[in-house]
Amino acid sequence: MKVFEIGFLFSVLAYSCATAKKAEQPAPEFSEKTLLWQISGNGLQKPSYLFGTIHLVCKEDAVLSDSLLSAIQNTEQVYFEVDMDNLFEIFGVIRQMKMKNDTTLADLLSEEDYKKIKQWFENKNSLLPFSMLETYKPLLAASTIMESGMSCEGAVAMEQVILEEAKKYKKRINGLETMAYQMSIFDSIPYKIQAQQLLKFIEDEGKDSDASKEYEELQQAYKEQDLDKLDEQMRRNDLGIARFEEILLHNRNRNWVNKLKAILPEKSILIAVGAGHLPGQQGIITLLRKEGFTVKPIMNKGKKQTVI
Repeated sequence: MKVFEIGFLFSVLAYSCATAKKAEQPAPEFSEKTLLWQISGNGLQKPSYLFGTIHLVCKEDAVLSDSLLSAIQNTEQVYFEVDMDNLFEIFGVIRQMKMKNDTTLADLLSEEDYKKIKQWFENKNSLLPFSMLETYKPLLAASTIMESGMSCEGAVAMEQVILEEAKKYKKRINGLETMAYQMSIFDSIPYKIQAQQLLKFIEDEGKDSDASKEYEELQQAYKEQDLDKLDEQMRRNDLGIARFEEILLHNRNRNWVNKLKAILPEKSILIAVGAGHLPGQQGIITLLRKEGFTVKPIMNKGKKQTVI
C-alpha cells in the first residue's frame, strides 16, 4: 500500500466527515485564494509556513508556486502528516493494516455483497491478492479504488512532489503523527461500516455518481486554492461517516497544534498537510491563531511546474 494512498483516503474522509456541524460558519479570513500561509508572532524568531496539500492530483496539476518553493528553501525542516521519508516506519506499519481478531470481509457482508467485492478485485488484477486484501481494514482496501477513479493518468501526491523538492536542499523530514496512529484510527470506525463503504465505492466506480461529482468539485476548488469553497463543499459532502469527524479531523488538528506550539519556537518549518485540515473553526489556521500566532495568507508569485 502506497503511503500517499492512505493519506489520500484520510483527505477524503476528512472532507466527508466535516458535515456534522452544518451550523458552523467558515472563518472570513479565508477569502484570499491561497493554500500557503505564514506563521509568525508569539515570540517566533523566524516565520514558519503552512501549506494545504491534496493527497492525489493529476500530474499536470502538481504545481509548486514560487512562493512555496521559497518556503521550502528558507525553512529548516518539513513536517508532513506522517514522516514520508522513514522507510522503517512504512514497512513496520504493514502488519497493522489487518483487521483485529482475524476478521475478514466475509464476516462483515452478505454472501452476495462479498462475492461482488471479491470479483471486482480479482478482475482488476490487484497487486495484492484478494486473500490478503480481504483481511485489511476495508477503508484501506478502498484507497486502491480511489486512485483508479481519477479522471487522468499519472496521478501523484502533492506531498511526494514537496518531499522531492525538500530533499534537493537536504531538508530534514518529519511527521506530525505516526503511521501506526493513523492505522489505529481505522479501528475506531466499525469494520462493518467500513465494509459497506467499500462496497459503495465499488458500486459507484465508473458511474456518474454524486460522490465522483463531489470529489471533482473538491479537486477544482483545490486548483483554485479556494479554502472558503473547500470548506463549503466539505459541509455538503457525506460519504456516510460524518459521525466520526471528531477523531478523523478535529482531534487530529488539536494534536498537531499542540505539537506545533513546542516546535515553532525552536525552528523555522514548513507544515504540509491535507487542505481539509486548514479552514473552519476547528481548522489549523484558527487553532494556531487562538494560541497567539499570527497566520497570514501568502499570495502566489508566479508558478513553476514541478513534477516527479
